[in-house]
Amino acid sequence: MGVDIRVKKFEFNEDMITLQIWDFVGEEKFRILFPTYARGSFGGIFMYDLSQRKSLNHIEEWINIFKKNNPQVPLLMVGGKLDLQEMRAVSVEEAISLLNSYELQEHIECSSKTGENIELVFNTIVHLILQNIGSI
Repeated sequence: MGVDIRVKKFEFNEDMITLQIWDFVGEEKFRILFPTYARGSFGGIFMYDLSQRKSLNHIEEWINIFKKNNPQVPLLMVGGKLDLQEMRAVSVEEAISLLNSYELQEHIECSSKTGENIELVFNTIVHLILQNIGSI
Protein backbone atom coordinates (compact mmCIF):
# COMPACT_ATOMS: atom_id res chain seq x y z
CA MET A 1 0.00 0.00 0.00
CA GLY A 2 2.56 2.57 -1.13
CA VAL A 3 5.36 1.30 1.08
CA ASP A 4 7.89 -1.51 0.84
CA ILE A 5 8.98 -2.77 4.26
CA ARG A 6 12.33 -4.54 4.71
CA VAL A 7 14.35 -5.74 7.68
CA LYS A 8 18.14 -5.39 7.83
CA LYS A 9 20.21 -7.05 10.54
CA PHE A 10 23.87 -6.19 11.02
CA GLU A 11 26.54 -5.72 13.64
CA PHE A 12 27.20 -2.24 14.99
CA ASN A 13 29.82 -1.66 17.71
CA GLU A 14 29.70 -5.37 18.62
CA ASP A 15 25.90 -5.31 19.01
CA MET A 16 23.36 -6.88 16.67
CA ILE A 17 21.06 -4.22 15.25
CA THR A 18 17.76 -4.82 13.49
CA LEU A 19 16.43 -2.01 11.33
CA GLN A 20 12.91 -1.95 9.99
CA ILE A 21 13.12 0.06 6.77
CA TRP A 22 10.00 1.58 5.23
CA ASP A 23 10.61 2.57 1.62
CA PHE A 24 7.89 4.94 0.46
CA VAL A 25 6.82 4.89 -3.15
CA GLY A 26 7.31 8.29 -4.78
CA GLU A 27 3.93 8.24 -6.50
CA GLU A 28 1.63 11.14 -5.63
CA LYS A 29 -1.32 8.88 -4.81
CA PHE A 30 0.60 7.27 -1.93
CA ARG A 31 2.03 10.49 -0.48
CA ILE A 32 -1.02 11.00 1.74
CA LEU A 33 0.01 7.93 3.76
CA PHE A 34 3.47 9.25 4.56
CA PRO A 35 2.64 11.30 7.71
CA THR A 36 1.00 8.30 9.35
CA TYR A 37 3.93 6.02 8.58
CA ALA A 38 6.55 8.61 9.57
CA ARG A 39 5.05 9.10 13.03
CA GLY A 40 6.94 7.13 15.65
CA SER A 41 10.08 6.52 13.63
CA PHE A 42 13.55 6.87 15.15
CA GLY A 43 15.31 8.17 12.04
CA GLY A 44 14.76 9.01 8.42
CA ILE A 45 16.64 8.81 5.14
CA PHE A 46 15.76 11.09 2.26
CA MET A 47 17.02 9.19 -0.78
CA TYR A 48 17.38 10.89 -4.14
CA ASP A 49 18.76 9.86 -7.52
CA LEU A 50 22.07 11.58 -8.38
CA SER A 51 21.28 11.22 -12.07
CA GLN A 52 17.77 12.73 -11.89
CA ARG A 53 17.32 16.30 -10.69
CA LYS A 54 13.55 15.76 -10.42
CA SER A 55 14.14 13.31 -7.55
CA LEU A 56 14.70 16.39 -5.35
CA ASN A 57 11.37 17.96 -6.31
CA HIS A 58 9.59 16.96 -3.11
CA ILE A 59 12.42 17.24 -0.58
CA GLU A 60 10.85 20.22 1.22
CA GLU A 61 7.45 18.52 1.48
CA TRP A 62 8.99 15.26 2.71
CA ILE A 63 11.17 16.94 5.32
CA ASN A 64 8.37 19.21 6.58
CA ILE A 65 6.05 16.23 7.04
CA PHE A 66 8.76 14.23 8.75
CA LYS A 67 9.85 17.03 11.08
CA LYS A 68 6.26 17.91 11.97
CA ASN A 69 5.74 14.39 13.27
CA ASN A 70 9.28 13.86 14.59
CA PRO A 71 11.03 17.21 15.26
CA GLN A 72 14.07 15.70 17.03
CA VAL A 73 14.57 12.64 14.83
CA PRO A 74 17.84 12.54 12.85
CA LEU A 75 17.53 12.75 9.08
CA LEU A 76 20.13 11.50 6.62
CA MET A 77 20.31 12.61 2.98
CA VAL A 78 21.48 9.89 0.59
CA GLY A 79 22.24 10.26 -3.09
CA GLY A 80 21.85 6.98 -4.93
CA LYS A 81 23.27 5.71 -8.22
CA LEU A 82 26.81 6.87 -7.52
CA ASP A 83 27.88 4.40 -10.21
CA LEU A 84 26.31 6.72 -12.83
CA GLN A 85 28.86 9.54 -12.46
CA GLU A 86 28.72 10.32 -16.18
CA MET A 87 24.97 11.04 -15.82
CA ARG A 88 25.23 13.11 -12.62
CA ALA A 89 22.55 15.82 -12.45
CA VAL A 90 22.97 16.82 -8.78
CA SER A 91 26.38 18.07 -7.64
CA VAL A 92 27.83 17.35 -4.22
CA GLU A 93 27.82 21.10 -3.55
CA GLU A 94 24.10 21.36 -4.31
CA ALA A 95 23.34 18.38 -2.07
CA ILE A 96 25.36 19.90 0.79
CA SER A 97 23.52 23.19 0.31
CA LEU A 98 20.18 21.38 0.63
CA LEU A 99 21.48 19.46 3.64
CA ASN A 100 22.31 22.74 5.37
CA SER A 101 19.07 24.46 4.28
CA TYR A 102 16.90 21.73 5.75
CA GLU A 103 19.14 21.08 8.77
CA LEU A 104 19.75 17.43 7.95
CA GLN A 105 22.50 15.64 9.84
CA GLU A 106 24.59 13.94 7.14
CA HIS A 107 24.95 13.48 3.38
CA ILE A 108 26.24 10.27 1.80
CA GLU A 109 26.38 9.13 -1.80
CA CYS A 110 26.10 5.41 -2.55
CA SER A 111 25.45 2.81 -5.21
CA SER A 112 23.23 -0.19 -4.65
CA LYS A 113 24.60 -1.62 -7.90
CA THR A 114 28.25 -1.67 -6.76
CA GLY A 115 27.57 -1.69 -3.01
CA GLU A 116 29.70 1.41 -2.51
CA ASN A 117 28.89 3.16 0.81
CA ILE A 118 25.77 1.03 1.48
CA GLU A 119 27.04 -0.14 4.87
CA LEU A 120 28.12 3.44 5.60
CA VAL A 121 24.50 4.58 5.15
CA PHE A 122 23.21 2.01 7.65
CA ASN A 123 26.02 2.58 10.14
CA THR A 124 25.52 6.35 9.94
CA ILE A 125 21.76 6.28 10.51
CA VAL A 126 22.13 3.85 13.42
CA HIS A 127 24.86 6.03 14.96
CA LEU A 128 22.64 9.12 14.61
CA ILE A 129 19.63 7.33 16.10
CA LEU A 130 21.60 5.99 19.08
CA GLN A 131 23.17 9.39 19.63
CA ASN A 132 19.73 11.03 19.50
CA ILE A 133 18.22 8.69 22.10
CA GLY A 134 21.26 9.03 24.37
CA SER A 135 22.62 5.50 24.00
CA ILE A 136 26.07 6.67 22.87
